[in-house]
Parts: sequence; C-alpha cells; structure tokens
Amino acid sequence: MSEEDAELPEELRDEEPDWEMSPDSDAAFDPDADRRELLRDVAEDVYGDSSESRQLSAILYRVSDLYDPDEDTSPEEIYLNVRHIMDIKAKGGLRTE
Repeated sequence: MSEEDAELPEELRDEEPDWEMSPDSDAAFDPDADRRELLRDVAEDVYGDSSESRQLSAILYRVSDLYDPDEDTSPEEIYLNVRHIMDIKAKGGLRTE
C-alpha cells in the first residue's frame, strides 16, 4: 500500500493497484517541447470554473509532463493518480461524514 493510500480512510484505500490497465508501461516518451506546449495550451484553454474542467486541465498538464525531460513520471503514475482522484470524487470526497 502506498503512503498516499495509507492516509485515506479504509474504505477508500486500494489494496492492489490496477497495473494491468496500463499495458504499455515500458513505453518511452522522448522529450518533445512542441507536444508538451500543445498539451499545456489545451490545459489552459479548458481550465474553467467547474471542478470537472479544472480536473481535466490538471490531467492534461500531468500528461504533458511525459514529454518534459525535467519531470519524472510514467503512464502508470498518471493513470493511478487520475483513477484515485475519480474514485474519491465518486465517493463524495475524502471526508464524507
């Protein structure tokens, strides 16, 4: 269990990560400034007042990190992070009392 999961209430913890959902986990993403900037421009364009638009913007920005040589991320990390956020949102937030 990750440190992040350990901090969550028991009902929100993931015992087994969903790694099989990311079959191309060894894929290489070469630095690509044009692609990175395009993704970040789109992220800025979709950012709005709704929580959904802000989430989509954050996802796009995070995906752009795959093409940034100064960032250390992977498709698995992005997938698991997004899935985790969506699970929490579907359950009504971290603190549902």
